[in-house]
Amino acid sequence: MRIEISVPWQVLRLINDAESISHEYAVSTSINGVGELNGSFCTPRGRHIIRAKIGAGQPLNSVFVRRRPTGEIYTPELALQYPGRDWILTRILWLSGCEVGANRLGEVDTMRRCIYIHGTPDEVQLGVPGSHGCVRMRNADLCELFENVRAGTMVDVLPEAQLGNAKSSI
Repeated sequence: MRIEISVPWQVLRLINDAESISHEYAVSTSINGVGELNGSFCTPRGRHIIRAKIGAGQPLNSVFVRRRPTGEIYTPELALQYPGRDWILTRILWLSGCEVGANRLGEVDTMRRCIYIHGTPDEVQLGVPGSHGCVRMRNADLCELFENVRAGTMVDVLPEAQLGNAKSSI
């Protein structure tokens, strides 16, 4: 399995070993566009791996802060207490860059920037950029993806309008 994320199309595709698309999901990448520099709040481009899977067994809408569940479940009322927060919910797939000098090490290190694929509140619009750098997904979609990948799965964040040559099996 591998993952392709199209920034222009705001789509994540899970591609199986036969190079067929097994799942396709709407996502939301950074409102600031693509970029790798620490502090840019951009979505980093290029080849990554899933460094860690966090949150197995947590309920839908579990709130995470610094990769740890707080014990809270997201509600609109809770959101009113923390306006402007980019909510990290349900599960986390923590990404690590594979390209030294481009998205790994130094001032461009994806893992040190804490870039994740994570859940988001249901009322958040997907299919358009809106995050603070991470890749947001619907919680139910993220749970499905989480069960179908492992640590070490390749993730390509593609800034161009084309995805790979995988064939749709959806």
